[in-house]
Amino acid sequence: MLSADDVLDPVPRRVLVAGTTGVGKTTTAGRIGRALGIPHTEIDSRYHGPGWVPRAEFVAEVEAYTAEPAWVTEWQYRQVRATLAQRADTLVWLDLPIPVAFWRLLRRTVRRRVGRVELWNGNVEPPFWTFFTSRDHIVRWSLRTQWKMRQQVPPLERSAPHLRIVRLRSQREVDAWVDRLTRGPE
Repeated sequence: MLSADDVLDPVPRRVLVAGTTGVGKTTTAGRIGRALGIPHTEIDSRYHGPGWVPRAEFVAEVEAYTAEPAWVTEWQYRQVRATLAQRADTLVWLDLPIPVAFWRLLRRTVRRRVGRVELWNGNVEPPFWTFFTSRDHIVRWSLRTQWKMRQQVPPLERSAPHLRIVRLRSQREVDAWVDRLTRGPE
């Protein structure tokens, strides 16, 4: 497993960003895409249809955009996780401390709910009270699954040996790593 200080040669062209909910996967994936000049597809926008119903076209769309020579997306959704890992050349694991991810998620959820920010296909964050009534409320789901990536990413070293895994453990490491992508190989 690589760290923030390791140089990637060749430069990544098919990149996954993994991490627990709220850690900054989508933000980081967008930054990577801009740094490398490759398209970023936000996988949540392909998965969630109106009313939070999964879109029937989801798997086919992921298959299509990951067949391209260059892309960046988030490593999510059981239905496509194996395909994503098989097609990627690099996985960036945002393994930030759990309290950091939790507070980011909480701030993001409150901001989105208060502002009624449209996320994907007309969906908005549900009312705050659903935290108490819905087992799948994003904050409750996060608390339940916060260790998931620490169980799923390390085995990729064996099951996907072609995949370079970069483990970033702080926002400082994330920033330094993305900045190095922008500057190019040293």
